[in-house]
Amino acid sequence: MPKHTPESFIKEENQGQGGGAPDQVHWISEAGGLTQFGSYLEILQPGSCSSIKHWHSAEDEMVYVLAGQVTLVEGDTETLLHPGDAATFRAGVAVGHCLWNRSALPTTCLVVGTRAQVDRITYPEHDRVCLRDRSLEHDAWVDTAGRPATSPY
Repeated sequence: MPKHTPESFIKEENQGQGGGAPDQVHWISEAGGLTQFGSYLEILQPGSCSSIKHWHSAEDEMVYVLAGQVTLVEGDTETLLHPGDAATFRAGVAVGHCLWNRSALPTTCLVVGTRAQVDRITYPEHDRVCLRDRSLEHDAWVDTAGRPATSPY
């Protein structure tokens, strides 16, 4: 069983909202070569969202707050999460969700999700669906009627 330290995690940076410091994703699963689930540390800067609201047809997700506080936005419901709190999202539940750091400090969450061979990710507020087939190099985007569309990102 190999040991992985934060220095070995695969790091990504994405520009946060509001022009502040970039958000960071530290991939643990990729550092370990895992294929059945994804896991990463997500560091959200103040004012940033983890994504736009979405839900998965075939993949479960779980978020565990390690540091800071973050607002879970799930449909029209908002819930404040603190260190030690978790949120789970079962595959096929058609309620869009995201995390929004409305605090003045960065928030760190552990995010874990299954990796289905084929998944349909719906972005209900953007009339978009991501069709993911892990055997293909790229995702395909359509609108909710199935017509080709661009990514909402």
